[in-house]
Amino acid sequence: MEETRISVEEGRTALGIEFGSTRIKAVLVDERNRPIASGSHEWENRFIGGLWTYTLEDVVNGLRDSYAKLKADVRQKYGVVLEKIGAIGISAMMHGYMAFNQAGELLVPFRTWRNNNAQPAAEELSALFSYNIPARWSVAHLYQAILNEEPHVKEISFLTTLAGYVHLSLTGKNCLGVGEASGMFPVDPATRNYDASLMKKFNKLLREKDMPFTAEEIFPKVLVAGEDAGVLTPEGADLIDPAGDLKCGIPFCPPEGDAGTGMVATNSIKRRTGNVSAGTSVFAMIVLERELKKYYSEIDLVTTPVGDLVGMVHCNNCTSDLNGWVNLFGDFAKILGVDMPKWKLYDELYFAAERGDKDCGGLLSYNYVSGENITKVDEGRPLFVRTSESKFNLANVMRAHLYSAFGALKVGCDIMLKEEGVKLDSITGHGGLFKTERVGQSFLAAALGVPVTVMKTAGEGGAWGMAILANYLITKAEGETLESYLDGKVFKDQEGVTLAPDPDDVEGFEAFTARYVKGLPIVREAVKSLQ
Repeated sequence: MEETRISVEEGRTALGIEFGSTRIKAVLVDERNRPIASGSHEWENRFIGGLWTYTLEDVVNGLRDSYAKLKADVRQKYGVVLEKIGAIGISAMMHGYMAFNQAGELLVPFRTWRNNNAQPAAEELSALFSYNIPARWSVAHLYQAILNEEPHVKEISFLTTLAGYVHLSLTGKNCLGVGEASGMFPVDPATRNYDASLMKKFNKLLREKDMPFTAEEIFPKVLVAGEDAGVLTPEGADLIDPAGDLKCGIPFCPPEGDAGTGMVATNSIKRRTGNVSAGTSVFAMIVLERELKKYYSEIDLVTTPVGDLVGMVHCNNCTSDLNGWVNLFGDFAKILGVDMPKWKLYDELYFAAERGDKDCGGLLSYNYVSGENITKVDEGRPLFVRTSESKFNLANVMRAHLYSAFGALKVGCDIMLKEEGVKLDSITGHGGLFKTERVGQSFLAAALGVPVTVMKTAGEGGAWGMAILANYLITKAEGETLESYLDGKVFKDQEGVTLAPDPDDVEGFEAFTARYVKGLPIVREAVKSLQ
C-alpha cells in the first residue's frame, strides 16, 4: 500500500477510460499495469428522431462522474488527492458518426454504432471498394447522410468517433488510434493509414455529390500504439476534473476502440491469435497473417492497435436466450421450494450439458432474440426444434443451447478458418459465458478447433486495456514492440487456464453445425409467419 501511495503521489501511473454502451469505466494502474483504483458511471443511449444517440452533456457528465469516483477511490485507499498521472488513454465503443462544423459545433446528434439506417450506403460502398463496409462504420454513416441530402453535410469541417471526440476535448488533437480508425474507413496494414486507393475512390464519389471537402480533410489523423497523441490541456483538465486538482500537461496515447482494448486486455494482438467476447452478443477477433482472398459480408476487417489486420465476426445474439432458459429452470426450482443462488443454477445446468451427447442428440436451438446478420435472419425468433427421434433430455437441451450461443459465430469463423485457410493457434475467451468453469470454454474450443484460454484478468475489461496502452506510451523501452511489452511486462505472470479441443466434441459440434445451417430456413419462415 505504501509503495502504491508513493507511485500515485509521484504520478507513476496510467489511466484508461472506456465509454461502453451502458457503462463508462475508469481504471488507474501502477507501473506494472496492476489496477490500483477505479470508478464507473452508468448511462443509457436515447432514441431520438428515429436514431440511437447520447448527448454531449451525457458524455461530459459521464466522463466527470467516472473520474470523480476513481479520484474518491484513490483518496479512500491511499489518502492521496489525485493530481498527477503518468499518461491517459481514452477508448469507446467503435464506429458511429460525429460531424462538426468549423466552429467545433456538433451538426447533428451523435449517431451510434447501433443504428442500421446506413445499410444502403454500406452496400454501395462495399460493392465499390470490393471491401466489406458494415452499416455501423463512420464512412457508411457519412455517405448515407450525403445520399439523404441532409443539409448539414456541406458544413462538415471534421468527422470523428466518440473516443476521438473525448480525446479532442481533452487534448485539442484530432486523431485516432489505427484500430479505431479502421472502423471509420478501411486501413492499409502496409502503411498503417487509411487505404489510399479506396480513399481515392471515395473522394471521386464526394466530387460527384458536389461535396466541398475530401475525406483526408475531414477524417482524423491516424496514429499507432506508442505514438504521442498530445497532452492534457488546461481546458481538458477543467473538463475532466472541475475541482481543479488534476494538473495539465499529462501525455495521451492514441484513442482506441473497444475492439482494440479488448485485444490488449486479453493479450491477443499477435498474428494467429484471437479473442472471443461472449455476453449478450458475441464476437471473435482473429489477427490475420495475410489479407483475405475476397471480401465477405460476414467478416469485418479492422486492425490491432499497431495496425495488423484482424478478421472480426460479430454476432448479435449469444446469452440472452440461454439466460431465459436458465431462468425458466430457476422458476421450476422455486416451485419445488428450492431457492438456488443464480450462480449455482448456472453451474449445475452448464455442468449437466457436459453429460449430453456430443451432437446434442439431434436437438436444435436458435438463440435469435434479435435478427442475426451472419446467418441472414432479419428479426428475432428464438426457436427450439427436434424430431420425434431426437434424444430429448436435460443434458442435451442445455448442450444445444450452449452450442447455439456459438452457432452463428462458428458459421462466420468457418469462412476464415475453412474457406480462407486462416491459421489460428489460440483464442482467449472473456465475458459472462465463461464464468462457469470449463464448460463454455471447452465448447468454444470444439467450435473453433483451437485451444481456448480464460485468464483471471480478462474481467478487468477494456478500460484496463486502455490503461495498458497509456502505460506503454511512457514505460516502453526504446524499440520495444507492443507485442513484447504485453508478453514481458503485463501477462508474464498472469494466471490462466487453457483447454485444448476434445476431438469427440469437435466432431459433435460439426454435426450440430451442419444441422444448424440446414435448419436456417425454419427461422426465416418463422420471421414471415410469426408477427
